[in-house]
Amino acid sequence: MHRVLLSKRMLAFHALVLVVVPSFIWLGFWQLDRWEEKSAAARLQEENLAAAPVPVRELDAVGADIDPQDRWRRVTATGTYDSDNELLVRNRDGSRGVGLHVLTPLVTGDGTALLVNRGWIEQPPSSTAEPEVPPAPEGEVTVTARLHYSETPENTGVRVREGLPEGQIMLIDVDAIAEDLPYPVYGGYGDLTEQDPASDPAPERVEAPETNTGMNLSYAVQWWVFTVTAVVGWVFLMRREVRDAEQGSPTGEPQTETPKEAVVRTGGD
Repeated sequence: MHRVLLSKRMLAFHALVLVVVPSFIWLGFWQLDRWEEKSAAARLQEENLAAAPVPVRELDAVGADIDPQDRWRRVTATGTYDSDNELLVRNRDGSRGVGLHVLTPLVTGDGTALLVNRGWIEQPPSSTAEPEVPPAPEGEVTVTARLHYSETPENTGVRVREGLPEGQIMLIDVDAIAEDLPYPVYGGYGDLTEQDPASDPAPERVEAPETNTGMNLSYAVQWWVFTVTAVVGWVFLMRREVRDAEQGSPTGEPQTETPKEAVVRTGGD
């Protein structure tokens, strides 16, 4: 039995199992960690969206970094839109495909501006065509927006491109945008959820993304099922190899008689 289980073919299979089984177990725990992270992020998003709105100055300041725990909190601000410094953010999803987000500074009473993502518009048919942007209302408005921290290539996975049309950007990098504005700017930006008075027409409101945490937990279970399957297959193969050896040969093939064995069997000299 030892000779069968320690054959070159079986040693290769043992080595494969020793690599596969720990890898599958690790992948299962990795997916479980991802599930826990996404579940925590989903709970934070749900709790922050349900919280009562607060003035933006309570959670944000000029040049400040938004606390990740405050993301999705609703904030309020009152001021006037600066349409002359409006920007369009490329490659943003909406109800009709990929389009643009309309980012307009809202200059508050103390002179500090909050960058407000007023919503989604369709991409023009060609790169040279001007997109149709619903104008921001004139005069004083009060907005409620979901707070976000500044976008970077690291936290979005978006690569910054050169040579974009004037007034268009790839990322809402608040610090970079603030350098070109004539007033101080809050460190975060907001996705508009309410506005008084309302705009008509208006860009399509940006909805908070739905969070799906079930897939990672399902993947974790699948990797562990694969682990059990690999171990069961390993045991089954070893038992079969031993059984075949006991019946005549390691592979189950009939053994070939040696000349001496043939003579003894036939009674010859």
